[in-house]
Amino acid sequence: MVEFSGILGLILLIAVIYAIVKTVQSSADTGAKVLWILLVLILPFIGVILWFLFGPKG
Repeated sequence: MVEFSGILGLILLIAVIYAIVKTVQSSADTGAKVLWILLVLILPFIGVILWFLFGPKG
């Protein structure tokens, strides 16, 4: 079970880093970028899901 949760944690970490990098690279305004990054950092699992569904594109 420890290995399984470790793998899930690693996948979540990669998803959080990806979301942050893509948010910074997006064309959204600075305020929106800051809010998305804070959401992803404060609530990693829910934040990443919301970011994939509603986050800044492009």
